[in-house]
Amino acid sequence: MARITLEDLEQLGEEPAAAEGDGSDSEDDQEGEGRLFAHWEAVASTHRVSLPRDMAGPIAQMARHRHAREPVPYVSLSEHGKCEEAAYEERQYPAGKWACVTMGEPMYEQSISMSFMKLMRYICKENSVGCHLGMTVPVLNEIHLTKEGTELEREVLTAYYLPGAFQENPPVPMDPEIHIIERAPLRVITRVFYGMTTEETILREISLFWELLGSTDMVLQGTYIVASYENPSVPQRRNEIWFICRAE
Repeated sequence: MARITLEDLEQLGEEPAAAEGDGSDSEDDQEGEGRLFAHWEAVASTHRVSLPRDMAGPIAQMARHRHAREPVPYVSLSEHGKCEEAAYEERQYPAGKWACVTMGEPMYEQSISMSFMKLMRYICKENSVGCHLGMTVPVLNEIHLTKEGTELEREVLTAYYLPGAFQENPPVPMDPEIHIIERAPLRVITRVFYGMTTEETILREISLFWELLGSTDMVLQGTYIVASYENPSVPQRRNEIWFICRAE
């Protein structure tokens, strides 16, 4: 049975606010965390996924800090298309340090679920500085298509950009499956889409983007990135498909 991730909570409504305490184990804090966990657990059950009890703390912390999200820096190189359905943008992302987890579960949703739970724990406390690091957006999921191009390969790399304050000296993860990687500068062509990210929707969006771009050899074929920006409580939340430009 898959575990829950931010990506699995499409039907999550306005979630109960986490207790705004001082971090102590007061009854109010515990009650607030319990309500929040129960809410997420109920939504998770509709997707036939299980939410581990030890995620209660990270969920509450993420809820308390949900309005403080640092964007991953980039430079917009060009924009194309006037209507949103046909619009895409070319961007340059600088080199930077990312916390990455790779999973190879039977389903895409299972892989990103398990990876993001690990990253949530790292962001919230399970790191060498023992504090909440802060959320950045987007979270990236690097995917690969099979040779036939009709399915996703099982292995998915999920990446969280370290906030600016921790770029020079990233906190060490307690989880040995989380690796801090300095990624080279990246040039991508991006297109927005909204809603759930499943293997079916991702393959559809890749196909639509290729139709929009037409024949070109400036981007890689077979390797793509799904960028996720918003909390699942947002209906029709924002995502992007990134086509990776070849090195010049």
